[in-house]
Amino acid sequence: MFPYTATKVASVSVHYEDPFGSRKIHQSIIQLTTSLNPQNRDLVVLCIGTDRSTGDSLGPLVGTRLTQLKNGGFDVVGTLDKPVHAVNLVEVIEDINTKHRNPFIIAVDACLGKADRVGYINVKPGVLFPGTALKKSLPAVGDLHISGIVNVGGFLEHLVLQNTRLNLVFKMAEVIARGLAGLSR
Repeated sequence: MFPYTATKVASVSVHYEDPFGSRKIHQSIIQLTTSLNPQNRDLVVLCIGTDRSTGDSLGPLVGTRLTQLKNGGFDVVGTLDKPVHAVNLVEVIEDINTKHRNPFIIAVDACLGKADRVGYINVKPGVLFPGTALKKSLPAVGDLHISGIVNVGGFLEHLVLQNTRLNLVFKMAEVIARGLAGLSR
């Protein structure tokens, strides 16, 4: 056998109560951005969701917390003050592409899943399909994505998102924001 180093792109799935959750998310994002962004393109964290629905507020909460943590290595788009949602997503993506030439986008959004996966945060390479739980046809976005499973899917998703506990979403947002904090391009 000849020696070689195999590089494996690390996705991660971590529960928000994991005491090392933010660190695991940060390490995964570092590995993924290093692997997927060798040209060192501008980093943009696109936080998708709305504060009008508790379950769908994960993205704006992450964006707001990131701005409070005073990150300097990337732009944050989508906060509680200026949410990115189904109505303005296309326009926001166009604005990002105008401001940044070929940006590397990390998309953040809430999602629904199985009961035993509620509270898990997933970091994966590739695009995010926002609005899938509500059967919305929105553009795929991101070079890598972070999704937080905020509640159970499968039936009356709109009501489920409306009745998701804010405490869970808030704690998940904190873990994600701390995992993203300190990144640089």
